[in-house]
Amino acid sequence: MREATAKLLDRIYLSCIWISGASLVVMALIVPWGVFTRHVLDRAASWPEPVAIICMLVFTFLGAAASYRAGAHIAVTAVTDRVPETLRKVFGVLVNLLMLGAAGFVLIWGAQLCLLTWNQTMPDLPAVRVGLSYLPIPLGALCTIVFVIECIVLGAQSRRAVCTIDQNVEEA
Repeated sequence: MREATAKLLDRIYLSCIWISGASLVVMALIVPWGVFTRHVLDRAASWPEPVAIICMLVFTFLGAAASYRAGAHIAVTAVTDRVPETLRKVFGVLVNLLMLGAAGFVLIWGAQLCLLTWNQTMPDLPAVRVGLSYLPIPLGALCTIVFVIECIVLGAQSRRAVCTIDQNVEEA
């Protein structure tokens, strides 16, 4: 059961990585297009900026969740690595509880933001609801909560093969 849960969470983790990466690539492609249309064609396209903002929300919040699971989030280990070994476990529990609280806050208020703005449309993208553009906020927070609970129950997963680049490169 423990390994099946970890494998399911590996899939969620990889989904966060791939979706975040795709968002970053899309953003990197459309921002220059927006600059080109504005400065070269002298006719600015209206859609690149809001799409880039949505992509930034996606890779920020889903990427943060993946970073937490991989043990790469700077706020997770910056203090705990520098305390004496006797306090490290106490700080580790405290960090997890603080992360759970912060992610819960973002989940609740992010979901409310989505609900409050769901019926509004984006002026430059009338087919996209504003609430939909904010959806990465609570989804990323939910993934973070799942990864924090996993860390509390199953321990840190940063050494799993899926979370370490070196092991994945060696396996390839």
